[in-house]
This record gives sequence, C-alpha cells and structure tokens, in this order.
Amino acid sequence: MSHSFRLGGDLTIDRLGFGAMRLPQGRPGGPARDPESGRAVLRRAVELGVDHLDTADFYRSQNGSVRANTLIREALAPYPDTLVIATKVGPVFGPDGPGQGTAADLRPQVEANLESLGLDRLDLVYLRIGTMAPPHGESLAERFEVLAGLREEGLIRHLGISNVDAGHLAEARTIAPVAAVQNNFHLAHRDETAVLDACTRAGIAFVPFFPLGGGRADIDDPGLTKVADRHGATVHQIALAWLLALSPVTLAIPGTGSVAHLEENLTARSITLTEEDLADLV
Repeated sequence: MSHSFRLGGDLTIDRLGFGAMRLPQGRPGGPARDPESGRAVLRRAVELGVDHLDTADFYRSQNGSVRANTLIREALAPYPDTLVIATKVGPVFGPDGPGQGTAADLRPQVEANLESLGLDRLDLVYLRIGTMAPPHGESLAERFEVLAGLREEGLIRHLGISNVDAGHLAEARTIAPVAAVQNNFHLAHRDETAVLDACTRAGIAFVPFFPLGGGRADIDDPGLTKVADRHGATVHQIALAWLLALSPVTLAIPGTGSVAHLEENLTARSITLTEEDLADLV
C-alpha cells in the first residue's frame, strides 16, 4: 500500500493529513481553545511529516476570537514548500446558523481564505454544498463555474467538491477537473461508497470528513475492538488504517486540539491491516 498520493497529478502528499476544524473549539458551540495549544499541534504535525492540512475560513470559535486559518498562518508561515493547504467555500453563517451560499458569495470567500492564510494562491478549494447530507438532485454547476473561473485567474490550483453524490461529481467534471471529493464517510457511515468507487476509477482523491465519526457517531463495534486488540492499537488508529486500506485514492484528515491525540492518530500510518482484519471490519 502506497503511503502517498499525487493530488491533481502534481502535488505529492502523505495519505494521512490533518483537519483543522477542532483547533478553534473542541465541539460546535463549545468554549474557545487556547490559541497556543492549536499552534503547538500544527507545528508538531508538520514535524511528524504531515504535508496536507484541511481548513476553512469559517472554522472559528463561537465568538470568532480563535480562527483556524489564523493559527495556521501564525504557526507555519512562511510555509514549507511541500505543505498543501486545502480549504472550502460555500456555506454562509447568519443568526440562524449555517446556510447555503450563492455563486456570488464564492469570490469573497476565496479571497477571505487567501487573506487569512497569507497566500497568493490556494492549493485546493472545495465547493461545499448542502448541510450534513448530499442535496440529491441539486445542481452545483453555477457555483462550480465560479470556482473554475478563479482557477483560470490563478487564485486556485486545484478544485474539489464536498458533500456530494455521484451525479454531482459527474456534473462538476464536465466543467473543470476535480482533484478531490470530501464526504462524510467512516466505519459506521458508508453511504457514499458509490462516490468512493467513482473516485477510485478516476484517480480522484476521496477525503472523508469526520473519519472518526466527528463526535456524531459511535464507530466502535466488536469487530473494531477485536482488530485493535490484535494490533495492540486503539480503535481510532484502526479506523484510520481501515480508511487508508479501502482504496489507493482515500486520504484521511483526522483533527484534534491535542498533541498527544495527534501523535496517536499519525501512528495509524504504520498499521497494515490483513485480510482477516478487513473481514472483521465488514
């Protein structure tokens, strides 16, 4: 099993990266985390070989005092040449919570990410649609065309889509190359297998968000515990190893605000699951 992936055909990254959503606050609506702890996690991640960070300008604490992009810039700029930073646009946030933005919202959102990260060009930008489940039957063409235009302008290197079904992927690919798809997917939630299969056939990165359940699902089960015991590993390490074993295009971006938890997650890179293990995880 290869531990690396060529994103968009030209950016070689480790298949186990880091998601920044947990840096500003431990849970949605929870208290803000200590910014220095977040910066320490980011610096340690890069020290341990993480070269793929997933973030968004809207990843921030409830009061806006701690922002993931600001932490990334403060901890890591000037950025290593090998570091790939992915971000996402699409959602808008108002008094009633998150909603779906329009095509007109996308350029300002891309520019906000450029400014907060201190970059002239973004490596990978996902168009995020819907809320928690893919909005089946909804067209993303108008919005994706805006991002394709920003790519032509040189503000974006590669494009991705998030929270989509196979129809959305096919539609987006008629407009511009799709380098990555980011969907809710983990051991206890495998609804997007058709999208994963389409990505595997096309060589497109499939990047599960909430790879460990995101606090919204219990991924533990007897099979997972059995395999973890067999390897002397944690259930979370095995859950990440399972994702990487599914397909050569699968990437994982577990997030945390703890250096110890970060180090535990990254140990999953050294775990190779056997056929017996995979059978226990069906």
